[in-house]
Amino acid sequence: MRAKPFLLFATCVFLFIILGLIHLSQGQASTGLLSFWMEVWDNEQELNFLLYSRMPRFLIGCLVGAALAVAGMLLQTMTRNPLASASTLGIHAGAFFFVVLFSIFFPSIKGAFPFFVTMLGGIIAALIVSFLVGRALDPIRIALTGLIVTMLFSSFTSALQLIYENEVSGLFLWGAGTLLQLDWSGVQFALPWILFTLLFAFIIGHRFDALLLGEDVAVGLGQNVMISKLIGWGIAIILAAVSVTVVGPIGFVGIMAPHIVRLMGFRKHRSMLIGNIVVGAGLLICADIFVRMISSMSELPVGAMTAIIGAPWLVYLALKVSRKTRTAGGALEGKVRIKHVKRFYFLIFLAVLGLVGLSLSFGGTSFTSLLELPRELMYNTFVWDFRLPRVIVSFGIGMMMAASGLMMQTVLRNPLADASVLGVTSGASVVAMLVLIVFPQAPFVLIPFGALIGALVTMGIVLFISARSGYQPMILLLMGVAISAVGSAIIQILLVRANLHASQALTWLAGSTYGTSWSDIVIVMITSLLLFPVILYMANTFEILSLSDELSIGLGVKTSKMRMFMIILAVMLSSISVSVVGAIGFIGLLAPHIARQLVGPKLLQLLPLTLVIGGILLISADFLGRVVLAPKEIPAGVIVSLIGAPYLLYLLKKTNKIKSS
Repeated sequence: MRAKPFLLFATCVFLFIILGLIHLSQGQASTGLLSFWMEVWDNEQELNFLLYSRMPRFLIGCLVGAALAVAGMLLQTMTRNPLASASTLGIHAGAFFFVVLFSIFFPSIKGAFPFFVTMLGGIIAALIVSFLVGRALDPIRIALTGLIVTMLFSSFTSALQLIYENEVSGLFLWGAGTLLQLDWSGVQFALPWILFTLLFAFIIGHRFDALLLGEDVAVGLGQNVMISKLIGWGIAIILAAVSVTVVGPIGFVGIMAPHIVRLMGFRKHRSMLIGNIVVGAGLLICADIFVRMISSMSELPVGAMTAIIGAPWLVYLALKVSRKTRTAGGALEGKVRIKHVKRFYFLIFLAVLGLVGLSLSFGGTSFTSLLELPRELMYNTFVWDFRLPRVIVSFGIGMMMAASGLMMQTVLRNPLADASVLGVTSGASVVAMLVLIVFPQAPFVLIPFGALIGALVTMGIVLFISARSGYQPMILLLMGVAISAVGSAIIQILLVRANLHASQALTWLAGSTYGTSWSDIVIVMITSLLLFPVILYMANTFEILSLSDELSIGLGVKTSKMRMFMIILAVMLSSISVSVVGAIGFIGLLAPHIARQLVGPKLLQLLPLTLVIGGILLISADFLGRVVLAPKEIPAGVIVSLIGAPYLLYLLKKTNKIKSS
């Protein structure tokens, strides 16, 4: 071992020891670092806390941190992707989904074989990502595919958690990642699996060194590349599955630790494995220290803290990778498939009327016939006060989200742009949640105002950082994913600190039209009347912005000012939507694409159809969420995500034309 890596490694070991001493001294009854270690040996109660509460928590943190770091290192080697980890490739999300699924429908199997349940979920997620990516080795494409698979599994998981709230009530905190241990059982389970797997990885570590030189070189050196990759994937999935089994899904450790070890100067897998064990354990213990410093009286998810720490690292790596790739920006394409426009819009009008009638007729387990609906609207206060506002708000919010997505796609010339995908929805949700928690007695008008501030700040961060890459579509997406992870982590911390019920938290995060009222209609109407005419009036100018900057300037358009104006309009629409119904995503992505494939890319023809399709999507999702499992409700955001995530995978595969420079 060379001197510099050895000195850096020794420094990491020293820091790890310091972190361990701090971590073990933390607790509700702790008297501080120095006083704790001076008094613990003479205080039987403190000694019991140390041996049976804090030590198991510390050891499980070390084991899981080491496992996640080594899993990330191997996945990055197998995929030749510096953004790969168990969390970014969907392995954690798949494992967590299977835990929730088996806890509900097969609790005896989950109780008897928890590890094999989580491992099965991880394997299936890894197979899906591998199938969708194929032989493509582009790092950003692999990462994005894994992240969208994560969204898909997360949508399924959220739906199950909301539908079967009682069966999974104990999984909310665990699902966000927590090192809380009540005894030594978690350590006793994880220790042999992780130790033997790490030992096996160390013994065969030399097999993975050849893969760093490229598959052709590895084959020339007599290496069976397929066997090496299968072994590497197997080790990574086992380590990730054990981790999810004992502490839940914890992300970003598997991204950060391997890169820190490489920056220290380690290049061979055996030495990197040792370095990742120390660095990974240290990172997770450090995150847990921060969590316990923030809240010493209540348990917060450590997975939220690792997301806050790791998301900037993901952004840095994405920008670093983007220097080796490029994308061709240009006007968005579409086809004119509608020949009889008047007949088509008449059919759309009938479809909207039918959806509105069905939505007003169904309520829980009750049904009102269409013939009796006018009388019910006049005399039934339940239909008038609850169903009608919900239907109107759903259609109006769907229109606002669709318009926001259309403008973002136009101004950024990016077919994957949308408020939810770019992290704007998450930023708006954070500030809106802060207003709800910090100022519970504040006027309701402050919630849309707070959401607007959060959305504008988030969009500013995304545009400022991604400017270095020339606003590449894939970089914008990774930026949005990172910011969404931070936003979700902050919301989880706020919800736990505010002692809100798990179902309330999940409903907010998923987005729901439940509980909307006539006051929400006022907000939607005012926003629509103020902003939609402006968008329509400026449509020709906005359409010019979808062309190249040189051509736009040549046509007399001040591109920078108009682009910022469009972004502000789009952010205002999305943030007000979030303040009313929560974090519903994908409508701004789906509606413009559906409309563009019907009437072509011209904005004046595209805008009205996009608005109508957005309204239809949300009102349909709300209707399905109410009637599929009545009297239980599935939030509309979950229904939309179940449609939007697969479509985004399809769109990513279709539109991704990244080429190595």
